[in-house]
Amino acid sequence: SVLAQTFADYEIIVVNDGSRDETLTVIAGYGDVVRVVDKANGGLSSARNAGIRAARGTYVAFLDADDRWLPEKLQRQVTLMQSDATLGFCSTAASVEDPDGKQLNIWACPRWSGSLLEHLFRENAAVAGSGSGVLVKRVVLLQVGDFDESLRSLEDIDMWMRLAAVASYGCIAEPLTVLLKHPESMSRNLEIMRESAIRVMKKNRGLLPAGLQGAYWRSCMAGVYGDYAKWRYRTGRRTAALRDVMQLLALAPVARGRLGLGLLKDMLLGHVL
Repeated sequence: SVLAQTFADYEIIVVNDGSRDETLTVIAGYGDVVRVVDKANGGLSSARNAGIRAARGTYVAFLDADDRWLPEKLQRQVTLMQSDATLGFCSTAASVEDPDGKQLNIWACPRWSGSLLEHLFRENAAVAGSGSGVLVKRVVLLQVGDFDESLRSLEDIDMWMRLAAVASYGCIAEPLTVLLKHPESMSRNLEIMRESAIRVMKKNRGLLPAGLQGAYWRSCMAGVYGDYAKWRYRTGRRTAALRDVMQLLALAPVARGRLGLGLLKDMLLGHVL
């Protein structure tokens, strides 16, 4: 899908993160059009960081192994970035599909006013398309530092928060990115995602203006506990879900109290959430 782009001034870097299949053989078939970074397995953040270090372009775009781009994706993004010098990164809306190619939903561009950084604390998944949708100025990427290799999930959310603290963001409303979603992935990775979400919220608290690091941050953090309480409840982890609701109520009893008490009632009564 990269080779099919209408924008032609790019380099393709494939990071082979310790794969044991025929990846290198397949890549060799493309010849010099693809540059390979071959490394020991280190995980997604490590692979992205290796690709960034090898990159030579003005912009860097990411594409995870299962995802793809529609042909105009890069051209539209580069045109957007060149039209507004204040933009540091951008993404596109995305079509989320199952392994059979059936569209599950559209991940739309976020609607927000004011600071994107503040919005990301309220809505972690605000940056449409996330990893496979984002294009970023390389100088801005180098300014904020590497993807956090200690995170086992949500390393992209962590990066978007750090980018939003120093640069503006734009989004193309057309779904030019296609994301593949495996049905079992959420259930399998739920606890890892929860742990990482809590870490990301705590780690980046200091990026917020001083006046928002108190009650506002606690309300956002309570929202995270509420989201994972619902997901835990739906997957049968009801005791753990109730603990998350109690964390929500402890953090923001006024701002999120109605939400917390409603969740508590529904869970105790065994309602469907």
